[in-house]
Amino acid sequence: MISQLYIASDSLQILTRGYVDNVWLQAVTGLLLLGAFAWAANWVAKRIVLTLLLRLIDHLPFRVEAAHIGAVVARLSNIVPALIIQSGVAAVPHLPVRLAGFIASLSTAFIILTLAIALSGLLTLGNDLYQRRPDAANRPIKGYVQVAKLLVYGAASILMIAALMDQSPLLLLSGLGAMAAVLMLVFKDTILSLVASVQIGSNDMVRVGDWIEMPQLDANGDVIDIALHTVKVQNFDRTITTIPTHRLISESFRNWRGMQESGGRRIMRALVIDQNSVGFLDETGLAAVARFGLLRTYLHDKQDDLSRWNGDHAAGNRLDGRRLTNIGTFRAYVLAYLRAHPNIRADQTLLVRQLAPSEHGLPLEIYAFANSIVWAEYEGIQADIFDHLIAILPEFGLRLFQRPAGSDLSSFTHYARDRT
Repeated sequence: MISQLYIASDSLQILTRGYVDNVWLQAVTGLLLLGAFAWAANWVAKRIVLTLLLRLIDHLPFRVEAAHIGAVVARLSNIVPALIIQSGVAAVPHLPVRLAGFIASLSTAFIILTLAIALSGLLTLGNDLYQRRPDAANRPIKGYVQVAKLLVYGAASILMIAALMDQSPLLLLSGLGAMAAVLMLVFKDTILSLVASVQIGSNDMVRVGDWIEMPQLDANGDVIDIALHTVKVQNFDRTITTIPTHRLISESFRNWRGMQESGGRRIMRALVIDQNSVGFLDETGLAAVARFGLLRTYLHDKQDDLSRWNGDHAAGNRLDGRRLTNIGTFRAYVLAYLRAHPNIRADQTLLVRQLAPSEHGLPLEIYAFANSIVWAEYEGIQADIFDHLIAILPEFGLRLFQRPAGSDLSSFTHYARDRT
């Protein structure tokens, strides 16, 4: 038993003497102990700080997601072990000076990177909180947040390089002056996008939720995101078009926000009348149109006006007098019909006008506004109006113009054969 104790004592002395003589073993052991202490400090920092912070969040007057705060705190807690390693690496025995300096510089660079990532997370959190405001869609700050992130990461990169090189950051900044042209070329798109974002925000050109149309880029839909470099548009077929932000400044596009805010959507469509069917109304025609209740006031006032004018300027000469026409009476009917229509806005522009006649007929254009901006409802209102007008057009002795179809040519052939 005593011999075994002597053997164990001798072995311990040998190991101790070997440890004392082996400087690299002491250095590695010191690094391992320093790493273990840093890991323990990181664990304690995350547990204690995060728990206290979550309790503080519960007492805030506004709601903040714990996941956002937790991510920022997790980043900041990584600074604690880096600081311990940076301060304690000099105490590791027999560690080469250059290696100790490199580890300290690496720890400093890691601290700077951690602070930059945490600050980026805080900017993201600030943007998320801003998005909850009612006017956030009108004044988005996502582009400015991204610019701030670029500045943070740019400054962090300079400081990290300076820490690794053990040089002053001012020395690196002085060298950037000579690289200004190269930097402007590299960050050309970023600079253009930054200027465009400022102009879009200050001039209120585009908001999230606006319906914009940009045919040159096949964009026709709602704006779902405005960032520093891109604006995303969800088209009506659910595809996504990504537009560079600066192109909204340099090129033209249509924004339908005014239509959406007005509560009415424009109807501008024409009925093309066959000009051969246009003529004066005789007694039979007057009797036919007098049946329409919408035309009673018009016919009464118009006939009185024509009678007075003819009596003063065309007495005794019917050909020189003014008379009612079927196209004019139909135009008055369309106007009265639209004014009485429950789905047409009476407080906005309402016109029924003739356009220039051409070889394709006489266009009679309707310019009005439906009382709904919902696409399906708008199309239904427009279709109902023109269904009625096309169906009632023959009551005025008018015909629509259209190119001859196959059935028309067949009827003409049969007619010509019968005549011969």
